[in-house]
Amino acid sequence: MTYRAPINDILLALNHGAGLKAAVQAGHYGDFDGDITAAVLEEAGKFASDVLAPLNAVGDEHGIKLADNKVTTAPGWPDAYQRWIAGGWNAVSGPEDFGGQGLPMAINAACTEIWSASNIAFGLCPLLTLSAIEALDAHGSEELKKIYLEKLVSGEWTGTMQLTEPQAGSDVGALRTRAERAPDGSYRIKGTKIFITYGDHDMTDNIVHFVLARLPDAPAGTKGISLFLIPKFLVNADGSLGAQNDIYPSGVEHKLGMHASPTCTMTMGDKGGAIGYLIGEENRGMLCMFTMMNQARLGVGLEGVGIADRAYQQALAYAQERRQGRAVGAKGDGMDAIIVHPDVKRMLLQMRAMTAAARTICYATAVALDVSVRAKDAKVRADAAARGALLTPIAKAFSTDIGNEVAYLGVQVHGGMGFIEETGAAQHYRDARITSIYEGTNGIQSIDLVTRKLAANGGASVWALIDELSGIVKQVEASNDPAFGTTGAKLRDALGSLERSSKWLLEKVASAPNDALAGATPYLRLFGSTLGGCMLAGEALAAKSNGESGDPQRYVTLARFFAENISVQATSLEKTVIDSADAVNGADAVLLA
Repeated sequence: MTYRAPINDILLALNHGAGLKAAVQAGHYGDFDGDITAAVLEEAGKFASDVLAPLNAVGDEHGIKLADNKVTTAPGWPDAYQRWIAGGWNAVSGPEDFGGQGLPMAINAACTEIWSASNIAFGLCPLLTLSAIEALDAHGSEELKKIYLEKLVSGEWTGTMQLTEPQAGSDVGALRTRAERAPDGSYRIKGTKIFITYGDHDMTDNIVHFVLARLPDAPAGTKGISLFLIPKFLVNADGSLGAQNDIYPSGVEHKLGMHASPTCTMTMGDKGGAIGYLIGEENRGMLCMFTMMNQARLGVGLEGVGIADRAYQQALAYAQERRQGRAVGAKGDGMDAIIVHPDVKRMLLQMRAMTAAARTICYATAVALDVSVRAKDAKVRADAAARGALLTPIAKAFSTDIGNEVAYLGVQVHGGMGFIEETGAAQHYRDARITSIYEGTNGIQSIDLVTRKLAANGGASVWALIDELSGIVKQVEASNDPAFGTTGAKLRDALGSLERSSKWLLEKVASAPNDALAGATPYLRLFGSTLGGCMLAGEALAAKSNGESGDPQRYVTLARFFAENISVQATSLEKTVIDSADAVNGADAVLLA
């Protein structure tokens, strides 16, 4: 089956669940006209359905090829990318001074979900280019911006992030790639990077690599890392392309999924060193790279949402077509579609509800990041920046966990046919798996949430968010709508668990950090399932009051299911956060026995 962007669901989540409409009305988006949002997303949905979705299985089957240190992408990939550029899709949120449309990050976030749902391996390329744009715009010299930024914004050239080395994965400070100063102010970089997404391809005539390396006199660890821009082809003074730089793909990985996305080993220095240009200041490359990584982490969270929605759509269509067994009490001959069976309904509801919650969390992160740079009032910007920082690890980890779980359920709904490649359900399952690993594993996101984001300002950002969520729960309770069932009570209990576990962790981070780290992953899940449940309830209330999204009852049903089946797990997760420290910290007796 093909993919259809769920525009009504996206608009409800974006405008109401994530707060875009309220932020626009408050003046935080300047002269942005929120009425164009639906038109942009409708067109994005058409491009995804017509151009990208048909190539998804093609890319998975054909993969990529490496020959003579050059990567060839799957059939149709280069043409689709040129159509992508011609449609202006790479420039949606790019800076207007360099040819971008200047639309909010929140709009581009919704587009990113659509690209990821239709063809996640394709969408990964512009996702990384967007991160490169952010880093260059924020930290690059005016000269480098003049040469490279317009090409990156348009998509004529793509960008990469190059951090990982064989001995330096999550521990970036252990990298060994070397940089040496050249007399002309440039640098010569030598070393090898691994797992470089779209490190080489045939869709554009140049690729702009952002590479972390260490100068000879640099301090040890992350304090001694610098960031360099290294073009695949050097750029002449007139803007034309010159000689190929001393950087090339020396290998490609053979992966579980994402077959159409080239994952390269990049080698630099065979001919004296790749010519690179400093981004930001020497030995402050991590600051610049985190600009890229934070953008990419939200993008990966949206990949989780996209793959979940694609898996759900396919499972729903299959459940409506596949006939097996009879509904309880059915009369007459013949078998019924499996969607009549309560357990299949439960799985489908779980898939859709979890996808919807992850979607809104990601969109809310994008809105917060937008407001942090667009709002006129300094306090509003600061509060939004804190909110965005708090939500980013949740958006990345919770949403990619959801992507994996929903893709798993998609295979299950298909039954034995889900295990067969021809249905496509298995591809979603395989493609989803990497999202909880790259751009910082989900365990690292949990650690970041507990040790940095929760502890920031003594937990002020968490308490402010809990207070807002409590307001939503009060509205649900005050509605007296029996269709909500026990939603209000379940969410109230979940908020209590979130608040208590947050206070416990905040204390342990300072007094017993290993106890806090032992509970970090269940805490992030507790946070995400409580936040997602409250946000879905808020969307249901909005749908009932404004009538913008068709039948509001489906959103009430979705919110109720999530609260009564997912958020209800908060009490158990709270106990896991608090009670598991002794067992985890004493695990050596079992693991090393």
